[in-house]
Amino acid sequence: MSLKVGDPAPDFDLPAVVSSETHRLRLGDYLGNQNIVITFHPLDWTPT
Repeated sequence: MSLKVGDPAPDFDLPAVVSSETHRLRLGDYLGNQNIVITFHPLDWTPT
């Protein structure tokens, strides 16, 4: 699936760690409740 700037983000489910606790993060849990900003950092946590 290819997205263009301005397209709505597809719903996704990802693992997340908050204060040493593992959680599941789902975009659909936040849609319609608050503003959301999604950023991508493809080389984070990799040696350069």
